[in-house]
Amino acid sequence: MHIFVERNKKEEAFLRKKVPAINLAKETKNSLRDLVRVMRKEMKSANGIGLSANQIGVSKRLFIAEVPDEQGRLKFYAFVNPEIKKIAGDKALLEEGCLSVPEKYGLVERSYRVTLEALTLEGKKVKVKAWGILAHVFQHEVDHLNGKLFIDKAKEVFKAEKAEKKS
Repeated sequence: MHIFVERNKKEEAFLRKKVPAINLAKETKNSLRDLVRVMRKEMKSANGIGLSANQIGVSKRLFIAEVPDEQGRLKFYAFVNPEIKKIAGDKALLEEGCLSVPEKYGLVERSYRVTLEALTLEGKKVKVKAWGILAHVFQHEVDHLNGKLFIDKAKEVFKAEKAEKKS
């Protein structure tokens, strides 16, 4: 398993397709947990902070993220069928990178606060209010599931010398 990249035309075509919702009645909890485990390993080995299932070639509406909380402790998220339900507050222009767009960064304007609704791996409905970098990551990953890449929204894109944390 590997992370799909936009410079590979076949992989880019896959990345640009909207991912269908997961029918939890047809999924086993273990298969989703196994997928999350594989995704987390891929994300960590690539030094990322977020990863959508379609970035590893799996057409399932699921993403994971691991972002520091206000105390600097890493908090892990795994969401099934996530949707941004509410956008609030001002826009923030932040630098973004992406594991599927290696060696490029760009300035992307996104909402500073969002409310995300999704299911847990166990099928429980959750609503998460996020702001700052976490809101940015949630929007980035939902974009992935909708077939969009950060380079589609970036105000400017530039080549990166050294890879840092990416979603």
